[in-house]
Amino acid sequence: MRTRAEIEEMIARIALKDRHAFSDLYDATNGKLFGVVLRVLNNRTDAEDVLQEVYLRIWHKADSYAVTGHSPITWLVTVARNLAIDRLRAKQRQGNPRDMTEMPDLADPGPGPEAQSIAASENARLNDCLDALEPDRKDAVRGAYLEGHSYADLAEKFRVPLNTMRTWLRRSLISLRDCLST
Repeated sequence: MRTRAEIEEMIARIALKDRHAFSDLYDATNGKLFGVVLRVLNNRTDAEDVLQEVYLRIWHKADSYAVTGHSPITWLVTVARNLAIDRLRAKQRQGNPRDMTEMPDLADPGPGPEAQSIAASENARLNDCLDALEPDRKDAVRGAYLEGHSYADLAEKFRVPLNTMRTWLRRSLISLRDCLST
């Protein structure tokens, strides 16, 4: 699988109508997007048709993709899922509804496999970046931002002046930001 930055670069190049980037994006993502579409439609032929529509939509709408800090795969999966749902609804309106026992639960309240995978990946990245901090700085960050301790409580716990604790936390957050942005 390609990195987030590589996929974002491919999408940016597709916005400029770079056919090579489009081919690379297809090679890197078609399996995942086909799986999403197939799960919604539960019909291989329809899923193959919709997958073509997905990549046509990506080709025409790549310039609307905005780098927001979220995974570009999330955008691609959203495009695929929305087109698959549109196809499913269109078939139902044409008098070709599937048996209600076959209908997928489209309103799943929990995160889907893609979102869980992305969250696990981000969590692993955050833990790796936290582990790169000095142990006392790491514990202070966890105490302040994950456990809700006040700066004063942390200063007392680590036996440092309050302003030192503030500096530790500020510098640690800068280090985390730099680590996560690479």
